[in-house]
Amino acid sequence: MSSLSIALLLAQLAVATPPPIPASAPAAVVPPRAGAPLPVERFGSPADSVFEYSTAYYTRLDIHRFGSYAMLPLFAFQYLAGQQLFDKSSEAPAWAREGHGVAATAVAGLFTVNTITGVWNLWEGRRDPQDRRRKLVHAVLMLAADAGFAATGLLADEAEESASKRSAHRTVALVSVGAATVGYLSMLDLFR
Repeated sequence: MSSLSIALLLAQLAVATPPPIPASAPAAVVPPRAGAPLPVERFGSPADSVFEYSTAYYTRLDIHRFGSYAMLPLFAFQYLAGQQLFDKSSEAPAWAREGHGVAATAVAGLFTVNTITGVWNLWEGRRDPQDRRRKLVHAVLMLAADAGFAATGLLADEAEESASKRSAHRTVALVSVGAATVGYLSMLDLFR
């Protein structure tokens, strides 16, 4: 056979057969024929499924996150002012006497907003299996901190009159700050 014949034969083979598909290439998707049942996609686990959140969810999440950034600095200020009041009572500096109440109101407002946005988003995402345990731990810790801060506020008036009530006010506040801080830290990417 001449080299021209071999070249023509190879050209015909190249046109007639598609090039081989590498093993790593995805398989071609063939549309089902009319009337045939559609194939069912199976997922390895519930975490593989896609969960879609609303636009409002992401707006609430942004509000929740930005509010959370103010939490730790407010706690630090509250601790410093509260320590001054605990040690010096009515002799505490004016910044501590006046600032402690203002910062307590700010903490109450922050926790109100973050509780509303957090619980609302927790409800919307209740069927999302991704990070469920971590979100629930965060929610429980923050709701416990909410209750603790409410109790701290109830003890505030009596704390001015009695050393034992002042001690109880401080203890409940510090336990609540601890629960809220652990709840805050639990949502950081370090713990994923």
